[in-house]
Amino acid sequence: MSVEFDQIVLVPGYRKVAAAITQRILSRQLREGERLPSETELARQFGVNRSTVREALRELESGGLLERRPGSKLMTVSRPRHRAIAKDVSRALALHDVTFLEVWEALTRFEPPFAEIAARNRAPADLESLSAACQSFADENADTEKAVHHTAEFFRAIARATHNQVLGLVQEPLLDLLEPSLRVMIDKVPQARARIAAAQRRILESIAKRDTDAARIWMSRHIRDFRKGYELAEIALDCRIT
Repeated sequence: MSVEFDQIVLVPGYRKVAAAITQRILSRQLREGERLPSETELARQFGVNRSTVREALRELESGGLLERRPGSKLMTVSRPRHRAIAKDVSRALALHDVTFLEVWEALTRFEPPFAEIAARNRAPADLESLSAACQSFADENADTEKAVHHTAEFFRAIARATHNQVLGLVQEPLLDLLEPSLRVMIDKVPQARARIAAAQRRILESIAKRDTDAARIWMSRHIRDFRKGYELAEIALDCRIT
């Protein structure tokens, strides 16, 4: 029998350029805020065409590692924003047919400990953010989209109050997947807004007092209440999120 070899995978030149720049960023040889040389200079250094460099920079920009600041022709090193990262994760989860029940179960596991940690670690600025989110949600004139946005912002403010960046990154994809059901529930369940507002006030009070137990308990009740809202809104929990 003759020996067979696997085909060699040819990597496009722009991918190699992008990988080289990425390695410098991850190793902190290039730090956030530093400007890269011009496309012409990068092409000279890499020994490739300028169009190859341009395609590599475009890919890194879409991934959040580079950005072009107003008034500058040069690319600057940046950090991917939490929401940009979360969008990719949320999209992947949706493609795996994640259901409302799965998202709700994940929230029941994550959010109560987040509230407990926030109560322990919060700073004065965190209380201001939480209070602002509460007040914005309580605005009776806020339409559904704004109400959903302010609900998510309250959760985000809690994650920020933990002062643990990993927790914020874990939370963000779940909030993206939570929002579709919130839109339906807030529209269909008359008491939903009042119950959410009341829970937010209790959680805020607990965090302000650094009462870790109360923060965890009130957040647990808040998340459990979402399931009741789903049932009243006749949202099928086994339905996949699109």
